[in-house]
Amino acid sequence: MRLNKFISHHTTYSRREADKLIFDGKVKINGKIVTNPAYEVQTGDKVAVNGKPVKKNTKYTCIVYNKPRGELVTKKDDRGRKTIYDSLPKKYKHFIPVGRLDFASEGLLILTDSPKVADALMNSDLPRVYKLRIKGDITPEMEKAMQEGIVVGKEGAHELAGNEKIELKPFLSYQIIKNDPKYSTLKVAIGEGKNRELRRFFAHFGRDVLDLKRLSYGWVALNALPTGKTRYFDKREYKLLKEFLKEKNDNNKRKN
Repeated sequence: MRLNKFISHHTTYSRREADKLIFDGKVKINGKIVTNPAYEVQTGDKVAVNGKPVKKNTKYTCIVYNKPRGELVTKKDDRGRKTIYDSLPKKYKHFIPVGRLDFASEGLLILTDSPKVADALMNSDLPRVYKLRIKGDITPEMEKAMQEGIVVGKEGAHELAGNEKIELKPFLSYQIIKNDPKYSTLKVAIGEGKNRELRRFFAHFGRDVLDLKRLSYGWVALNALPTGKTRYFDKREYKLLKEFLKEKNDNNKRKN
C-alpha cells in the first residue's frame, strides 16, 4: 500500500495531509525519513508520523451511513463543498468508505476502519442495488443493454473525466416499477462499482437520472435507517462478512 494511503487509512489525517507530512520530512519508516508518498509500505515496516508510531488495527469495525444528497464521499473538497466527514461523528473521521456515491446520489454507504475489509468489499462482484428515477421512458434498446452489457462514452461522467469509453457489464437484475414518457422508475442490481456507472448508462440513451439511491450492498441493507444517520453492523452482517473474507482469502490462495 502507498505510504500516503497507509497513513490516511490508519490515522485521522486525510490523503493530502499525509502528503504534506511526508514532503515536510515528518514521516519515518524503520527510523529513516521517507519523502516519497508513493513508497510501498511492506509487511513489517514500522511507520511513524511526528515521532508517533502508526498502529495497524487487527480488529475492524463497520458502519452503515445513509448518505443524503449534497455530500461528497471524500475527506476534503477544494471547492469547499460539504463532505460526509462534515456530518459523521468525529470518531469515524478515519473510517474508509467502501466505494462512492456521487454528490447528487444518496443511500447506503459502508465505512470501515480496516483497509483490507474496504478493499475486499470494493473489489468484489457483490450486488449493489439501486432505485432510480429517470426522465423519459425505458426503451427496448435500454433493456437489451441491461441484459447484455454495453460500451458507453463520456456522457453522464464526471466533468473531469477523460474521453475514454468504458465497458459496462450486464445488470445482475432489474425491475421496471413505472415506465412513462415523462418519468420512469426502476430498481437495478449491478455487480461492479465503476465511476458514475448508472448515470453514464442512462445518459448514453439520452436519459437524465433525477434520483439515485443505493438500497443495499451485498448482504447489507439500508432498511429503515433515517437519512443522515449511522448504525453499526449487526451480528448477522459481521458473521457474513467474516465468511466472505475467508472465502475471498481462500480463493486468492488457490490462484497463487
